Amino acid sequence: MQKKLFNLFLLGTTLVLQACAAQSHLVQDELETVTKENLKYYLYYPEDYFDSDDDFGLLLFLHGGGESGRNVEEIKDTGPPKMLAEGKHFPFLILAPQNPHAKKWWNTDAVVKLLDSVVDANRVDKKRIYLTGLSRGGSASWELATQYPEKFAAMAVVCGMTPLPYAHWMDKAMPIWVFHGDQDDVIDVEESDKMVEKLREMGHDVRYTRYKGVGHNAWDRAYTTDSLYTWIAKQKRIN
Repeated sequence: MQKKLFNLFLLGTTLVLQACAAQSHLVQDELETVTKENLKYYLYYPEDYFDSDDDFGLLLFLHGGGESGRNVEEIKDTGPPKMLAEGKHFPFLILAPQNPHAKKWWNTDAVVKLLDSVVDANRVDKKRIYLTGLSRGGSASWELATQYPEKFAAMAVVCGMTPLPYAHWMDKAMPIWVFHGDQDDVIDVEESDKMVEKLREMGHDVRYTRYKGVGHNAWDRAYTTDSLYTWIAKQKRIN
């Protein structure tokens, strides 16, 4: 009888010890991290920049996934950089960085550090900083507009993907122009449809150009729309 009681006591003690050993622990700690990014870029100056003392606007252009992590020259294949290479002139500076990662999203924190550096080193009117991007760069544009809602005077997004809750973080003082093809099989046009609808419900100033019969490449038509640049150049933050 005593042996059985001892065995039961031993078994109970073992189970208690195992239960104690299986308990989880929550540890509070911290680690300071530093992420470095090497961003190659092109910077365009208007014809009269060096003959004037005036401040100029600046357009930040973010390319799509096809130009990521490749030869920096490929930035000139799309958007405003392509038009510059073809001889087009613009009334504002254009900053066109390259995403160095072929399979990663834009590092938007690094992009803003580059942008701020260029703005500080040049005669840029901080109330006339504009944002545009296509595809993966369009998605990054939506992200930047939510992370830095008071930085940009206007934004143009071409076939970008965006979570709908971003609408709640957008600055109503920033006008937006969205472009998308209704046959896009890479980023569904519903991404833009739903965001535009939500923003309009919330009282935002949003233009929407929805191309009929156009696939993912809505950028060739969007960025050759002269009225886009006239519209951009008219925008200026009031606060």
